[in-house]
Amino acid sequence: MNMNTSSSPSITGVILAGGQARRMGGEDKGLILFKNKPLIYYAISCLSPQVDQLVVNANRNITNYQAFGYQVISDDLTDFCGPLAGMLTVMKSVDTDYILTIHCDSPLISRQLLQRMMESLLLENADLAVAHDGERLQPVFSLLPCRLHKELEEYLSQGGRKIDLWLSQFKMAVVDFSDQTDCFLNFNHPEELQQHQAKLTCSIPLLGFSAFSGTGKTTLLRQLIPTLKAQGIEVAVIKHAHHNFDIDVPGKDSYEIRQAGAGQVLVASNQLMALMEVQASEQVEPNLIDLIPRLNLTNLDIILVEGFKHEVMPKIELYRPSLTKPLLYPDDANIIAIASDAALNETTTIPQLDLNNITEITTFIEDFIRNWTP
Repeated sequence: MNMNTSSSPSITGVILAGGQARRMGGEDKGLILFKNKPLIYYAISCLSPQVDQLVVNANRNITNYQAFGYQVISDDLTDFCGPLAGMLTVMKSVDTDYILTIHCDSPLISRQLLQRMMESLLLENADLAVAHDGERLQPVFSLLPCRLHKELEEYLSQGGRKIDLWLSQFKMAVVDFSDQTDCFLNFNHPEELQQHQAKLTCSIPLLGFSAFSGTGKTTLLRQLIPTLKAQGIEVAVIKHAHHNFDIDVPGKDSYEIRQAGAGQVLVASNQLMALMEVQASEQVEPNLIDLIPRLNLTNLDIILVEGFKHEVMPKIELYRPSLTKPLLYPDDANIIAIASDAALNETTTIPQLDLNNITEITTFIEDFIRNWTP
């Protein structure tokens, strides 16, 4: 391999958005809204922290893509020659050792994509690396050395278009992502997008706790989690916080490093690991679809979510009549039960739970897990 061994290989991330999207009615897929954000937003969020630089390969709506703040590179070849044309153009345009390519319409890209691809490539002394979902290759998810641009240019000039056929000419590291098959989710038809708009893509039961501030969501979780653990249920929690929260302490090394300008600080010991990632000041509120892939889903039985009351997921509403706040149910069709500290005057078609009866709520959650279908 022609690689500088004195330092780590340099990587350009490439988001491929240059297709015509005929099956999507010709819409520019990267700009289609998903969970109120363009699909390319999720690709950028997942890929940009993993690479040295990021570019977008697009042939339409160039100004729209440039608005995301990254270089936009259009195909040298005309007639929309497929993803290989975009790969070739970027290979010839950047000065990094490799490009790492992904779809523009994959909202759940693995946070370990580059790590696994590079580890496999180096371990096998391969020319390139390609992701595999456990059943088939995912050739758009490839780690390619830019030195192969002449071979790719010749292949395309001879009329070649099949990406897997070109890749097979070289020593290929096939990288196993069978434990993260959701990361290859992408949308080819409008109905697929509509189906996934209606729910979060998560194989683990997801249950939210929704209420007005001061109702006691955190207090309930502190009581519930030990009870669930005692039943052998492994729990993860995602909590929404105010914008100015901090988990670090001024004066600590990790805090000072972050204040010095590090965008990400990972602190690890033999007992705990914490990743602190600085968000841009213009960053919009986080979505669950961005946060779930950051969890280690191995052996998890349920993810409990505090806050995020506007997200689409099953929820238990916490309600205290003494606070004189209105019920969120029935305006939120995702509420599947109401836990209250007093009897409700309203007649509901969903279960009413005693907010002070942890055993009752635990039993409800156990039934919820048993009946869960992604």
